Amino acid sequence: MKIVGGLLGALAVVVLATEITMRPSPGDRQMLIAIYVGSAVATLATIIILRWFIPKARSIRLTVFAIAASAVAVAAVTIALSSGLMFSSPHDLRLLVVAMALGALLAVVLSLSVGGSLTRDLERMARVAEQVGSGDRASRTGVARRDEVGVVAGALDGMVASLEEADSLRRQTEEARAHFLAAISHDLRTPLASLQAAVEALEDNLVDDIPRYHRAMRRDIELLGGLIDDLFLLTRLEAGDLDLVRESVDLAELADEAVEVMVPLAGRSDVELKLEASGVVRTIGAPDALTRVIRNLIDNAIRYAPPDSVVRVNVANGGSARVEVTDEGTGFEPEFVHEAFDTFTKADAARTREAGGAGLGLAIARGLIEAHGGTIWADSGPGGRVTFQLPG
Repeated sequence: MKIVGGLLGALAVVVLATEITMRPSPGDRQMLIAIYVGSAVATLATIIILRWFIPKARSIRLTVFAIAASAVAVAAVTIALSSGLMFSSPHDLRLLVVAMALGALLAVVLSLSVGGSLTRDLERMARVAEQVGSGDRASRTGVARRDEVGVVAGALDGMVASLEEADSLRRQTEEARAHFLAAISHDLRTPLASLQAAVEALEDNLVDDIPRYHRAMRRDIELLGGLIDDLFLLTRLEAGDLDLVRESVDLAELADEAVEVMVPLAGRSDVELKLEASGVVRTIGAPDALTRVIRNLIDNAIRYAPPDSVVRVNVANGGSARVEVTDEGTGFEPEFVHEAFDTFTKADAARTREAGGAGLGLAIARGLIEAHGGTIWADSGPGGRVTFQLPG
């Protein structure tokens, strides 16, 4: 229906133009209208034939040629019928026929040239699609056009680039997950091996100081329980399934308590802890969760602080409650600063605890801070620096 409407619209425009420019007599008007209608019918028939032929064509070049040749043929028939009424000289008619033949030849050359370029670009796109299907993510079409073919080529190149990026991310994630699972396995194996050795010694009556063995076994069990609790908490944080009972708390007081608890651990590493707080720093949060975050950050700083150095905990209120933990170690590598809090990342290798633990402290800290509506970040070295802030 759209085609018929378009043809009727074209007929109306041509008839109106004829009336304005030629002012034909009644007889000429009827003859011209008959020619116009005949040309429109021929065009409709040509469209029907082309719609049947084009899906069956084996080459885009042949399609372009068929369209161009059909257009030239319809125009030539219309001109020939019209000129036959207008020219009385046989010489003029022959000249017109020669001119139309030249135009048809030029149209053929033009269609073949344009079709060749279009065919090459489409072949490039098909070749890239085949290469991508075979696993080659580096292939690109190299087609630079502003028409629909160029749009499709650009979309294809963009899709391949996205696939390449996704493959790279998947490989990194798989490597990081393998590393993470290896660290978890190591941290589980060590206390389990210790427990097994202690049990075997007790069973074989090879132990003189039984209470000491019991204390060692209890520490191993607590270590295993802590690791399992960390994994369970991290799972709940990532699933958004953690209910926090919030109240008004003083971050400075929580930090002071955390520092006091961590002093023995710092002393064993010859590290000094210093708390710097500017009075009361209020925020709304779950005290236990925020205390755990601060302790995790202090624990991480102590483990990477060199001997005879200082770990500082700074608590301030500048529009928002802020806690900053710094150490004098090497700090985070610049390329891992934005990944420092991810669970599955190569940056975990730099955070893996040398004395137990799977390096989940920063990942848990991020989850707890974000659950409070806050933000947490790390800065690159020298010196490790991790900061979080919460609404004041």
